[in-house]
Amino acid sequence: MTSLHGLFVPLVTPFTADGALAPDALRAHAHTVLDAGATGLVALGTTAEPTALTPAERAEVLDICATVCAERDAPLIVCAGGNATAEAAAAVAAVPPSAAAVLAVVPYYVRPSEEGVIAHFTALAAASPAPILVYDVPYRTARPLGAATLIRLTTIANIAGFKHSVGGITDATVELMATVGDRTTVLAGDDRFASPLLALGADGAILAAANVAPAGYAELVRAWGTGDLARGRAAGNRLDALGAALFAEPNPTVIKGVLAARGEIPSAAVRLPLLPASAESVAAALSAAGTQP
Repeated sequence: MTSLHGLFVPLVTPFTADGALAPDALRAHAHTVLDAGATGLVALGTTAEPTALTPAERAEVLDICATVCAERDAPLIVCAGGNATAEAAAAVAAVPPSAAAVLAVVPYYVRPSEEGVIAHFTALAAASPAPILVYDVPYRTARPLGAATLIRLTTIANIAGFKHSVGGITDATVELMATVGDRTTVLAGDDRFASPLLALGADGAILAAANVAPAGYAELVRAWGTGDLARGRAAGNRLDALGAALFAEPNPTVIKGVLAARGEIPSAAVRLPLLPASAESVAAALSAAGTQP
């Protein structure tokens, strides 16, 4: 399996001013973040607005990301899954076998039991051509997972680990890292809590803010990964204001506003129910981004 260590960037989906997919901008942005030091890409993550894309657009986004990763010999993580197990298993089964991993969210809205979550991921892991990363994001799913469940998930064949996005460093986080952190893959998924999770031993990160400052976040992950505590701590502290500013409004609205203002994508357009970020939020994020490498 391709290494899942390092920084993975969940790419935005650029749109033209009239709301159409901008494939050339997506391709260029993918190369930009890899040039800046990202290890690999994440296709069709939340930051990509996948539920607002048509099936044809999702297929085109995935094809662009896969082609860039093949050209650059970079690993690709593909988001697939859902909250109905049969449909989620079919979605992960359709992921290209060249993918380094499939990122599958904990079933959302229906709030299954933790035993139900175990059964769900057992089915997905059996169906997937690539290792599964469990996307644990309880503030979106309304289904928090205890440490015992997280640890049990690591024992299921074809589950590689986690995108850990629990909104902080919890007791379950600490127990997971202390118990199996050296035997499974843990990627930090909360931009403002990436540095402390890396300090606990996370293998890398999937960070939306890295669309804006890929070099800075690549440096953060690299510093902690090489054991340079002073450099890792300094990078985390330096990036905190940017991480806060980019999430002042719903993701990826501020990120797209910054990228558009810098001329890196054609427009700040998002699709309903999202609305473009306010000028004030974009200005604050541009100011914070100006302090980053």
